[in-house]
Amino acid sequence: MLAYHFTRDKLRDGRPVPPVGEWLEHEGEIDPCVCGLHASEHPFDALRYSPGNMLHRVALEGDLQPHGDPPDKWAGRRRRILATIDAEPLLREFARWCAIQVIDLWAAPPIVREYLETGDECRREAAREAAREAGAAGEAAWAAWAAAWAAAWEAAWAEQRAKFREMVEAAFAEKGGK
Repeated sequence: MLAYHFTRDKLRDGRPVPPVGEWLEHEGEIDPCVCGLHASEHPFDALRYSPGNMLHRVALEGDLQPHGDPPDKWAGRRRRILATIDAEPLLREFARWCAIQVIDLWAAPPIVREYLETGDECRREAAREAAREAGAAGEAAWAAWAAAWAAAWEAAWAEQRAKFREMVEAAFAEKGGK
């Protein structure tokens, strides 16, 4: 199975992340969330279990066991990294894209919109502070936003999944990964 897996600089069990092309093997029982080597078919699902910013495109095989219905991750006996990217810039871009999708639900300060649209890191801290101040002054706006968010969540979920996959595929293609 072709899948995705996030890590930090080490695996959750403390072992180093293996180099591209090297198989990791798991001996013993395969039980999702308990034991085995894990990965998700969709990068958005892998994001839910992310301990860090390193995103790996992997091959997962051997006694595959699903987690969830529909499955959001799998556990298997063998996993091999096919390509790796540092996904931090991609994750920041995705977060900005998600925020832009709902920016009209509140009176966003201009610096917030500017940062979200440009990604200019020089504006990030000022945007954060302006958003914090606007949020503190707008309890009623927060309640309205929360209600709108709940109503829009289901429709946005599919769009976010598709957008994240598109961004991940572009990042791997840019790096020359498979």
